[in-house]
Amino acid sequence: MANSKSIGVAFSDQNISGADYVYVDGQIGYTAAAQGSVTQATSKSTAVTLDKSAGTITMNNAALAATTSVTFTLNNSLISANDAIILSFVNSGATPGSYTAWVTSLTTGSATITVRNITAGSLSEAVVLNYVVLHAL
Repeated sequence: MANSKSIGVAFSDQNISGADYVYVDGQIGYTAAAQGSVTQATSKSTAVTLDKSAGTITMNNAALAATTSVTFTLNNSLISANDAIILSFVNSGATPGSYTAWVTSLTTGSATITVRNITAGSLSEAVVLNYVVLHAL
C-alpha cells in the first residue's frame, strides 16, 4: 500500500497536501457546495459577484453587435493572483459557436472576462458561462 500511511493496525488515506501526484480512476472536481450561480443585472458589462470555486454566470440579454467584444468583472474572494480560470459555454439557448470567451486579467479577488460575438450580426442573448477556478497555492 504505497499510497497509504500506517497508523498502527490500519491504514488511512494519504494526505495529498504536498503530494507529487494525485491519481483518480473517475472524476475529480468541486462538490455541489463549492458551486453557485449569478446573473448580470443591467448589461453585459455589469460586474458580478460569486464567491465560489466553480459556478455559472448568466449574462444580461442586451444586444452585442457583430464582431464586438464586451468585458465584465467576476468578483470572487476565493481567487488568488496565482490561480487559473477555465471558461466554457453552457447550452443555454444562445446560438452555438457564436461567441468566444477568455480571461483578460486576474488579480486577487477578481477576474476580468471578455466575451466576443464572432458572427456577422447583432445578437441579444443571455449567454451562460461556466467557470472553474484552478487554485494554485
